[in-house]
Amino acid sequence: RSVIIGAAGGLVAATAHAAPPAVSMAELKKEGDVACLYHCDYGDNARFAQTLNNISNHYSAYGADPFGLQLVIIAHSVSVKYFLSTREGTPWKDETIDPALFERVTALAKNGLKVHLCEITFQRLKLDKGKVQNAPFISFVPSGVATVAALQSKGFAYLKVG
Repeated sequence: RSVIIGAAGGLVAATAHAAPPAVSMAELKKEGDVACLYHCDYGDNARFAQTLNNISNHYSAYGADPFGLQLVIIAHSVSVKYFLSTREGTPWKDETIDPALFERVTALAKNGLKVHLCEITFQRLKLDKGKVQNAPFISFVPSGVATVAALQSKGFAYLKVG
């Protein structure tokens, strides 16, 4: 549903949406011969941008074939801020993040990239899950670090930029 919000100088349309779906640990699967997780628990914009460069290069090496390569980002701690539609009411409310970073994530998702956000991070920081970007490639997992370990045990390679 859409709501109209009054703003200085005019009206702004905002879309309310439900939080992304939750994925259980049992639902996490390796779906191809080559799979890799990118572990993100940092809040440095340049480091996150480099992570996206590496993911882009990774897809490039496989001809951007979503069936030839399975990539996921596991985001917990401060890295969840890159997937919020607004940072109001969060510890990062005064930070500026270039919207082009999320646009790049969205473009990479066309190659099959999935993003898993840590449920524990949202609970501990009392973050509103409804503030997560409305995107079909984003889901919640019970724990970011547990998901990292679970995916490794299922044959995912591990990469962390930095």
